[in-house]
Amino acid sequence: MSDKALMAGFDCIAETTGGTDPRISVVIPLHNEATTLKELYERVRTVMEEFGQSWELVLVNDGSTDETPRLLDALYKTDRRVTVVHLRRNYGQTPALMAGFHHARGELIVSLDGDLQHAPEEIPKFVDKIEEGYDMVSGWRTARTDAFLTRTVPSRIANWLIAKVSGVSVHDFGTTFKAYRKEILADLHLYGDLHRFVPAIMAQNGARIVEIPIKDMGRNQGKSHYGLGRTFRVAFDLLTVGFMRRYMTRPLHFFGKLFVGFSGIAGLIAIFLSYRKFLVGVDIFRDHAPLAALGCVVMLMGVQFLAIGLLSEIMMRIYFESQGKQIYSVRKVCRLEQGGRQ
Repeated sequence: MSDKALMAGFDCIAETTGGTDPRISVVIPLHNEATTLKELYERVRTVMEEFGQSWELVLVNDGSTDETPRLLDALYKTDRRVTVVHLRRNYGQTPALMAGFHHARGELIVSLDGDLQHAPEEIPKFVDKIEEGYDMVSGWRTARTDAFLTRTVPSRIANWLIAKVSGVSVHDFGTTFKAYRKEILADLHLYGDLHRFVPAIMAQNGARIVEIPIKDMGRNQGKSHYGLGRTFRVAFDLLTVGFMRRYMTRPLHFFGKLFVGFSGIAGLIAIFLSYRKFLVGVDIFRDHAPLAALGCVVMLMGVQFLAIGLLSEIMMRIYFESQGKQIYSVRKVCRLEQGGRQ
């Protein structure tokens, strides 16, 4: 298909941002979404033009193998408000979102999926809520259209566990439909599949988070990229987030507890064996050899946890100090300047 034929599928738009950064950036990661791309663009364009604030659309091609790349190249030539980011291969949703965030210029950033499970018409609700003073607005799919046993039930269990571990009262961590103030994304570093834990990570940095209900439209076309197998990845990521939330700057507090626990068990075994040896007079190696070996192994494990904790403390200090990173996040700074001005 020629570029002219591709471009004919989109209405030609001549508007531009006028050389200034837009107020709102809409970030959408895409992977093989050629069948829904035209409708997605037109719906986003319609709602944002009616909303009346300056905007841009950042579309991230996450290694698509269908017509998505060529459609995107045709699209940005018809509308200067569209930015297309092509990734070299399929990295997954988390890297694609981060690429979109890095290339977004708006003061407010709204992210959503590209498969039309999210209604672009709800974007103004997110922006209005952000303007009430929140740092992040997260969508909540109150009525799921997914398969009940393979997706809805595992999702509810995962959301409950994440909320308990993170201490963040959010019902739906998995949805991509969220809005952010740009400044809070400056300290966000995601990898793996951590995009679903963004509310927990943001809360750790002191972000003000609110949840609003959204419609779950279901996929109009195509096939979901997620299945039951992701449950195990979520479980492992949950361990990571839980550890980072509680012990990121003090890992020795975690490994030290393990050291104390294992050393305590080894100590009790040693007291029992000493009693049997010196007060009862039994031969330890003859009567309690397995227990003695277990005590030595448990004590060795405790020492290893202590060593890991100390090494982790050193690594954390290298991480923060060598890169100039802070262990806190500043919302704003207020001071009186010289001459009495605030």
